[in-house]
Amino acid sequence: MCTGKCARFVGLSLIPLSLICIVANALLLVPNGEITWTKDHLSLQVWLMAGFIGGGLMMLRSVFCSAFGMLGAIYCLSVSGAGLRIGPLCLMHGSWDYHFQHTAGSYLLNRTQWSSCAQPPRVVYWNVTLFSLLVAASCLEILLCGVQLVNASIGVFCGDCRKKEGAPH
Repeated sequence: MCTGKCARFVGLSLIPLSLICIVANALLLVPNGEITWTKDHLSLQVWLMAGFIGGGLMMLRSVFCSAFGMLGAIYCLSVSGAGLRIGPLCLMHGSWDYHFQHTAGSYLLNRTQWSSCAQPPRVVYWNVTLFSLLVAASCLEILLCGVQLVNASIGVFCGDCRKKEGAPH
């Protein structure tokens, strides 16, 4: 595949992934689809907007500069991975805290613990699902941006293999 066709394929693949990241981050702002928790009870990882900034806006920008896309995807992966490991900010036993942060992520395998968070309702399920989606999408974005960087480098040194108009055959 020529570098020009590869660039088009990678660019077109990154657009839906960036939109998925933006939507997932927007949903993280409204746990269980309710806005009552937004003001004071969202985790730091939600407020860092990794899906909007890293997986979304910087990825859309990667059509012009794959290095920025790569950095954005790494940011999204880092923050989303931390969000999964630490767990959500929730009300448990009368206090708001990151109650799963000392489990080193083991709470992810023990769904019986998830219902311990009284408020927001189903916040653990909500965060695990959406942060997992962000991790998966950002990993694909890192791969595609890596391919795009290699492809662009090959294109710079070897040309893009498209025939020039008006050139003799």
